[in-house]
Amino acid sequence: MMMTDITAPRTPPGSAPHRLAAVVATLFSGAIFGFFYAWICSTMWGLDAADPRVAIAAMQAMNNSVRNAVFAPAFFGTPAMLVLAALLCLRAQQRRAAGAFGAAALVYGIGGLGLTMAVNVPMNEALAGVAVPASEAEAQAIWQAWSPDWQAWNILRTLASGLTLALSTLGLLALR
Repeated sequence: MMMTDITAPRTPPGSAPHRLAAVVATLFSGAIFGFFYAWICSTMWGLDAADPRVAIAAMQAMNNSVRNAVFAPAFFGTPAMLVLAALLCLRAQQRRAAGAFGAAALVYGIGGLGLTMAVNVPMNEALAGVAVPASEAEAQAIWQAWSPDWQAWNILRTLASGLTLALSTLGLLALR
């Protein structure tokens, strides 16, 4: 007859730390993908359609407001949660899931966080230093020199964060 230790805590099925980290990493990946995607299909199109003086002022205000405690966890926390999920999955011998989360961390680290910090943030800071001109023609020249490049780089970080979400989802699905 085999004795079991009734004093040992039992972990309910599905509540292991690697599973929780995998779910949170996937949620963060979805949040940041949605954030970047919204800039493509609504925010920037709306600004491009507005008076360029309004577009410049609005973009300056949005870039000032995005530095907040609601945005930071998704932007900065995504790579940390992906790495944590990868490490915990590896520890739980969930190698396929660990690989997917590790790949997602690398993709987002380079194509999301890294690209944003290297390209989009400096472009935002350059626009922040611009005084909104009184002349619509002058504002249009500034906006046309800034917006298309910013949007092209945003498309790249959106694709990277979409791939991050896909890899994270694959990692979640790979869990046994």
